[in-house]
Amino acid sequence: MTLFSRLLLLFAVMFPSLAAAATLEEMAGQMIVVGFEGAKADDESVVALAQELAEGRLGGVMYLRKNVTSLADVRAMNDLFQDAAQEPPFITLDQEGGAVERLTQAIGFAELPNAKSIAAGYSPEEAEKIYAGMAGDVAALGFTVNFGPVADIELNPENQVIARYGRAFGSDPAVVAEYDAAFIRAHHQAGLLTALKHFPGHGSSTADSHEGFVDITQSWQESELDPYRELIGQRLVDMVMVGHLYHAAYANGDGKTPSSLSARWIDGVLRGELGFSGVVISDDLEMGAIREHFSPEETVTKAVRAGVDVLLFSNTAKYHAGLNREILDILVREAEADPAFADRIVQSYERIMALKQRLLRPGA
Repeated sequence: MTLFSRLLLLFAVMFPSLAAAATLEEMAGQMIVVGFEGAKADDESVVALAQELAEGRLGGVMYLRKNVTSLADVRAMNDLFQDAAQEPPFITLDQEGGAVERLTQAIGFAELPNAKSIAAGYSPEEAEKIYAGMAGDVAALGFTVNFGPVADIELNPENQVIARYGRAFGSDPAVVAEYDAAFIRAHHQAGLLTALKHFPGHGSSTADSHEGFVDITQSWQESELDPYRELIGQRLVDMVMVGHLYHAAYANGDGKTPSSLSARWIDGVLRGELGFSGVVISDDLEMGAIREHFSPEETVTKAVRAGVDVLLFSNTAKYHAGLNREILDILVREAEADPAFADRIVQSYERIMALKQRLLRPGA
């Protein structure tokens, strides 16, 4: 019996309710969330993606605005994904309010102001009611995960990706944590999961990781961890989304490792110092900060070794219909060669499935 087989046997004994799907390929498949082409349930690319969910090679899908042409079509696609998947799928979108929305007034969805405006105009209690309305509408369309709230602190008013669009609730970590909690509670009431972002903090940065390398060595402040510390302590956090932010003290001395590929950040700070035991998801692994410095194989293996559970690929840099299979092949090949990597997959699968059980029990 191989070491990996022994790991599977041990997993089956310890977690019998999850063991039925515990093949290597199925466990690794749950770690993958990808973007897609198409905007209707009968589009060839959408049908193919549903088949990948049905065959256990994919854990979820990521919506971009190009996938949204009508609310009825979104509902039909999500019904297809839900019906096809072996396990409750992560059907994800970014619906923060303000500039970062996938569902817009143009197709009949009620838009909200950005986070900064919400915090300026409403109390946390009022904000929770506002977000409850949005979350209910998102859930009614069949989504299961909203990538929010933003836990970044507006420390740099010239910040290109957070301050520029009013995405942070403020410059006070305690205020940010209060409004983040309101956002999360509202989504939980609707049966939705959330992802606190962008760990370890994008609010002080002087560049945009969508475009390329972002060095926060000089700008980052310890206070940027405070909202994570507070919300993890309240046991409110479903997922933490890790950004692609370089800090020399956490980069293994190589001059390029961002937080999303850094065990020092994920295993050391997030899990060790802050005590987070839930699902860690990467920010889009096709952003310039990653794509320009790492090959797909390096990206996948480094992320998993660092402690990432869910690998998010928007599939926009150069669309590839078989992207999830490429990622899956990398995961399986590396696991078969390295028992420690295989163990990482087992651990990620355990965390993912524990979280997905909550999709079967809304409000849990």
